[in-house]
Amino acid sequence: METRGIEDMFDFRRFPKDAAALLLLLIYFPVGICLMSIRIFIGIHVFLVSCALPESFVRRFIVRVMCSVLGMHVRQKNPRSRDKNTKLYICNHVTDFDHNIINLLTPCNTPQLEGSTGFVCWARGFMEIHSASGQGAIGESLQRYCSSEGTAPLLLFPEEETTNGRAGLLKFSSWPFSLTDSIQPVALRVTRPLIALSTPDSSWLMELLWTFFAPCTVYHVSWLPPVSRQDGESTQEFANKVQELLAGELGLVSTKITKADKAEHIKRKRLTVPQASTSVRPGSIGLGFMVQSLGTDDHRIAKMAQQVKDVLPHVPLNVITKDLAKTNCVDTTITNLLENKEEAPMEATGTSTFGPSKMSSYSSGSAPTIKPAAKSFGRSPADRHLSLQERKEALYNFARRRYIEKHGLDQEDTH
Repeated sequence: METRGIEDMFDFRRFPKDAAALLLLLIYFPVGICLMSIRIFIGIHVFLVSCALPESFVRRFIVRVMCSVLGMHVRQKNPRSRDKNTKLYICNHVTDFDHNIINLLTPCNTPQLEGSTGFVCWARGFMEIHSASGQGAIGESLQRYCSSEGTAPLLLFPEEETTNGRAGLLKFSSWPFSLTDSIQPVALRVTRPLIALSTPDSSWLMELLWTFFAPCTVYHVSWLPPVSRQDGESTQEFANKVQELLAGELGLVSTKITKADKAEHIKRKRLTVPQASTSVRPGSIGLGFMVQSLGTDDHRIAKMAQQVKDVLPHVPLNVITKDLAKTNCVDTTITNLLENKEEAPMEATGTSTFGPSKMSSYSSGSAPTIKPAAKSFGRSPADRHLSLQERKEALYNFARRRYIEKHGLDQEDTH
């Protein structure tokens, strides 16, 4: 599983940076406004038709043709690979309307795990489930749904957040793979000219308006053969395997970046611009240079943070970044986090969100297991202090060795 810069996986600008593309967008703008106005009117009729007609091939065909008029074109690859007996589709997440697009090709239901309920949930095409009883009950409910006869398959997005679909896949959450032992991967690639597919701060309604504004948005859906979990394979290993399959089909990389990392990155991006603007007087000729330098430094810190997270995967990215901002050194940050590991909040990775998280150890299959607990309690304060220092030194040496092996460095390079 490879790592990729978190900056490359999301679009924070709606419009292109290229001057020629920006000029073309400016020329297209009046046409886009007219298209959006017409498509809003047509979109209301599409919604009414989809509500009036019962679920059938005819309904899906009519709605699909009308969606093409709205600028949402759907193309599918390998439709014969779709298994009618599969109860769970697993797909990468690119836009807020991915579930609607897949539903144009085959009947499926996507549960609304968070967000609006009631009419808005139903109007957006989600299956509403009651989360008041807790996440564990939701998991059991979905598991019973998958085992029921005569129900449409579930469509889930284990990334749990959207990306721009160009750089990599977010780390797959393991809980969807605990619902059933057999799943069908669905690879989704979305293209759109002139403007970005989505931005983190935009609501689903705003994204719909931009979809109507754009000349077209093309959804490429590719059906991969069903995949079953092997005997002795954990849910996270199963999730990683499916993630690699989808990444290979899409020509992307699998990353360890999680939904929480995206939220933290967005929060940091929001704070960056105000801090840059308040640190420079209005009218300063160096404003542009300073903002650009800040962005470069942010990117370097993000790369260093990912290197530290490879060694200490259970430490949250925001804690790593905060320490790197002070030390500006990967080795020093690893040492600080190891020495303060009891105080630092830990992050559960690869565990089900419907059950208690189980922290995996720092040790790998080929490395010796680190036992942080002492064999016996020291009788004197000096003995206890020595035991603590020995455990810190063992953890530090193990983390250093893991970092050197992962990045192919020489021992001399780390000193």
